[in-house]
Amino acid sequence: MTLTLDLDLSAVVAEQPDPLLFATVSGAHLYGFPSRDSDVDLRGAHLLPVDALIGLREPEETRSRMWDRDGVEMDLVTHDLRKFARLMLRRNGYVLEQLTSPLVAHTTDTHAEMVSLVPDLLTRHHAHHYRGFAGTQWRLFESSGELKPLLYTYRALLTGIHLMRSAEVQAHLPTLVGEVPEAPARLPDLVVAKTAAEHGRAEVVVEDVRAETQALHAVLDEAQASSELPESVRVHDALHDLVVRARLKA
Repeated sequence: MTLTLDLDLSAVVAEQPDPLLFATVSGAHLYGFPSRDSDVDLRGAHLLPVDALIGLREPEETRSRMWDRDGVEMDLVTHDLRKFARLMLRRNGYVLEQLTSPLVAHTTDTHAEMVSLVPDLLTRHHAHHYRGFAGTQWRLFESSGELKPLLYTYRALLTGIHLMRSAEVQAHLPTLVGEVPEAPARLPDLVVAKTAAEHGRAEVVVEDVRAETQALHAVLDEAQASSELPESVRVHDALHDLVVRARLKA
């Protein structure tokens, strides 16, 4: 998948105060249901200089910036490599989706090496991340009635199921619909509706979608129980060495 946003993201990368190791697009664009007014969620990792880490000042491990560029709302969040690596070790599916996003605004050899470690970072316990994220989004849907959190609920559950079965991080909902047999038939129509309005209401019967999401929770539980993924990550030392080498080269 190639980046199809009509934006000069290379200029955004060049504006950052420290080198970016990678920057990718996350959010609705990655999930496959952006609307015309969706913001662009850029996520990545930066590399602080050594003196920022060894002095008395607290290092700026996380940077967040929101701004308008050519009429599009941009949201950039990056972590210093060491912090990003720690997040990778915490069975956090969200950061692995950012790392492996095919919508790449900027990449380096270090990014490629980080991606190569992903298979050995995956565990059965990543199911907890997707189960929890789906629960949060479902509560947002119940309180707002909006389509966006409902689609996020479905997307999280299907990503978790696919991950448990295939050991692959796949966040693109239209792709997941074809990969997960239990995906509800209504999803392609909901995706079309979401692309028309970022904050449109979900034209669904709540009891029906509740039953579907509860069924997907059960599928996720079963997929986790039968998954061949290991119990723990297997590349802690390799990731440590990567962080050290990247810092020494800077």
